Amino acid sequence: MIKQTLLLLVVCFGLVNSSANAEQFEKLGNWDVHYIVLPSTFIAPDIAKNYQIQRSKYQPLVNISVLDSESKDAQSVAISGTATNLLGQVKQLEFQQVKEQNAIYYLAQFNVQDEELWRFNIEVRHGNQTQILKFKQKIYVE
Repeated sequence: MIKQTLLLLVVCFGLVNSSANAEQFEKLGNWDVHYIVLPSTFIAPDIAKNYQIQRSKYQPLVNISVLDSESKDAQSVAISGTATNLLGQVKQLEFQQVKEQNAIYYLAQFNVQDEELWRFNIEVRHGNQTQILKFKQKIYVE
């Protein structure tokens, strides 16, 4: 039940966010890589505790999901990456994998200040395939 609540929260936020920012995904090789950065305070306390997510207005949650472009099946991959602000400060992102039924999410957190623009560089690997997801997002502290 807790996992379903997390999924519902992430999906609902994605739908609300998509109306403002358009859907956030990149087709990389054979994958559709979906991504979102959201305030960790949007996650209910019991769900955050279950997934060891620190709820803080200064620690957003990065959520990545990788789907096969043709079948749309969730992919189990290795993900690593960094976030870099305009001052050149680099934050190493440590992703944890969350599996729920047919869905797989990769979650990471890092510390921010209000209204910082961050550049994300995410490496997605599986077998002999490696793809790089790059995106920018301004993060607001709520």
